[in-house]
Amino acid sequence: MRVVTSPDPDVWSRYVSEHPHGNIFQTPEMNLVYNSTENYQPLVLALVDENSEILSLLQAVVIRQVRYLGRLASRLVIQGGPLVSKNKKAYKTIEILLKNLDNAICKKVIYSEIRNMWDTRDIHQTLCEAGYKYTPHINFLIDLRKSPEEIFLKFKRDKKRAVRKAKNSGIKIKIANKLEEIEEFYRIISETYKRAGIPKPHRSLFFSVFKILSRRNLAKFFLADLDGEIIAGRLVLCYKDTIFDWYAGSKKDFMRYYPNELLVWYILKWGSENNYSVFDFGGAGDPRVEYGVRDFKKRFGGKKVEFGRYKKVYSPLVLKMVETGLKVLKGW
Repeated sequence: MRVVTSPDPDVWSRYVSEHPHGNIFQTPEMNLVYNSTENYQPLVLALVDENSEILSLLQAVVIRQVRYLGRLASRLVIQGGPLVSKNKKAYKTIEILLKNLDNAICKKVIYSEIRNMWDTRDIHQTLCEAGYKYTPHINFLIDLRKSPEEIFLKFKRDKKRAVRKAKNSGIKIKIANKLEEIEEFYRIISETYKRAGIPKPHRSLFFSVFKILSRRNLAKFFLADLDGEIIAGRLVLCYKDTIFDWYAGSKKDFMRYYPNELLVWYILKWGSENNYSVFDFGGAGDPRVEYGVRDFKKRFGGKKVEFGRYKKVYSPLVLKMVETGLKVLKGW
């Protein structure tokens, strides 16, 4: 066995596609997106056998929030990984991947985080022994194998009412097909993240997704239009039978028209009609901490799951200093 950082794209793509937990974040296509995004640096590690067949794989991305701060503003995220073949020999390969990962990034980031998309209890002990600490993190999954009418019936009363009001207000939902619309979507994302007091992604991420994933039908930008003005939007990723809710935003002055509720309903309806099986709401935070986004997502009738996250801190003291600094800046 050996570890490679540039697996054959066809072998890689087939491995993720055939894996029961294969997801968009572990694909060669997402690697192209990361490589085309400013302040993003992807890292791929695959352990292959003597026939170059993949036994386990993880794709991670180093995200540098502020370029000139270097490591102080850098973290590593592994979304939907690692992927491991279903045999005892392969499970042991996770240790090898994680050691190689540490050697590659321990001096480049403050911490690494694994964002689970399924129940990972089979590898829980291995991850803990590698220095990762588990924290609870919940999500909501909506079954799209039902008819749109059945899906709508699962909504809580306030969300049903919100969808009806949004329709009556004249909001129309469309899928972006022009770069100008992606630019407007990014402006809305920027406004939303500023209100929430959290750093926004670089604009190049969304243009990369549009140019690379949308043209392969792996992503859709759903936009809410009111009288010719885009007032809200959601970016979803579409891979195999799953729709993943990735980024969402809306203009504050139009919240009273409930564009967010109508967008969610339209996407669920579209997913059901286009033979998708699952809508993944993309996470609803730590259940021990109040989170307004969770309150929004849980009202659409999805199944609550807790797959959690794993985090390994390479520089606890530096992380504490950075977090303290961010709190001070936010207070200003």
